Amino acid sequence: MTTNTATDGLLHKGSGLQVVVGLGQSGLSVARYLAHQGYQVAVTDAQATPRLADQLPAEIDICQFGAIDAELLQQAARIIISPGISLDTEAVAAARQANIPVVSDIQLFCDACTVPIVAITGSNAKSTVTTLVGQMAADAGVNVGVGGNIGVPALTLLDNTDMELAVLELSSFQLETVTNLGAQVATVLNMSPDHLDRHGDMLGYHQAKHRIFQGAKSVVINREDALTRPLVADNLPRISTGIHAPDKGQYGLITDPEGQIYLAHGTERLLSADKLLIKGRHNLLNAQAALALGELAGLPLDSMLDTLQQFTGLAHRCQYVATAADIDYFNDSKGTNIGSTMAAIEGLGAVYAPKDGKLLLILGGQGKGQQFGELTPFINQYVSQVLFIGEDAQQIEQHLRAANISDDVALHQCQTLENAFATIQQVTASSLSQVQAVLLSPACASFDQYSGYADRGDHFSQLVDQLSLPSQAV
Repeated sequence: MTTNTATDGLLHKGSGLQVVVGLGQSGLSVARYLAHQGYQVAVTDAQATPRLADQLPAEIDICQFGAIDAELLQQAARIIISPGISLDTEAVAAARQANIPVVSDIQLFCDACTVPIVAITGSNAKSTVTTLVGQMAADAGVNVGVGGNIGVPALTLLDNTDMELAVLELSSFQLETVTNLGAQVATVLNMSPDHLDRHGDMLGYHQAKHRIFQGAKSVVINREDALTRPLVADNLPRISTGIHAPDKGQYGLITDPEGQIYLAHGTERLLSADKLLIKGRHNLLNAQAALALGELAGLPLDSMLDTLQQFTGLAHRCQYVATAADIDYFNDSKGTNIGSTMAAIEGLGAVYAPKDGKLLLILGGQGKGQQFGELTPFINQYVSQVLFIGEDAQQIEQHLRAANISDDVALHQCQTLENAFATIQQVTASSLSQVQAVLLSPACASFDQYSGYADRGDHFSQLVDQLSLPSQAV
């Protein structure tokens, strides 16, 4: 293969060929950024005709599509890998063996960024907390950039030359190739098994997540989850969050004698839970995390509390859809792992339990090597019907049965959401049904049947809307 050389005059950086592996949104942002910086850039992708190829800068003329080009990678001075591509991919592994540096777009961003970074990861709630912190900053008058694993690729944020604060959602895939992020404040919100098909085991997953703490100036930890605590640098400023009453300077929950729950900072009651538009105990933890991150980033408390009371949550994240035939429907399609689904079951289940209500839970899709038996205690407590859909539906049922799911919980194999809705109408028609809410929280990836979790959630919402039509017409 023939490539351009330094004599072409492109390499004022003097760093040799930069090879971008994977041409999704982040890969395209990397290619544009490096080309603009004056590097010589090549791109390779396993797809024969990547959808974004026609958006590459004209000066990038080395493009190898149809397979990740091992020969091209061996010529690289540096490889910038997209998060969707495993480091164990044969061509990438061979390049690493040859001591060719492999980094992500996040590494390029943190090397170039001159403003404080709020860095957020975790198995669940990353997008909710990232969005909420970004909104808190904007409402406080801060010129903030929000991106990373959510919405805008991190490098694109650098186009805003007036940016004062960067708030980044970071996945384990992005973090596994980042060194010394140097965030103003960093957090691992929570840890539960996810992406074990990629990281191999929980240790590999944990190690990838905890790279977020490298070089951090302060940290936020979850008192309920020991795996969120950094293993080193105990002298760093830190704030903790949790479901119990907090110590001085920390965040938590206080319950008054009448049973009203308050967000609290030390002994100070900040806001009653019923003032929040987002519901469930997991969202009270999310609110605390956002307040703690904002405090360490220098945001004013009064302004953050105002933002909290206006925040409606994210689409596909325990999102209320509608009520049909006196049953509430919630779209948690973004719940793609068991930890997220546990939080959704517990958070919503606790809302309906005082009314003697139960949840109907829709599970299934691509299981990613998870052990679904861990859901059983939550299902036994809050759920009366489980409907299985998707590729791993049979395996998920087997896991639940092996974990001693209660005889009081009815299990239904439905394959598709359409079939699930037919079953919903059958089981809820009975006068004995305890179901007061239907929760789509699949604990699985969606790619067996959908283009992504949003597509799955939109389909769920459409089916709910069809249920609602007759009552609306009356």
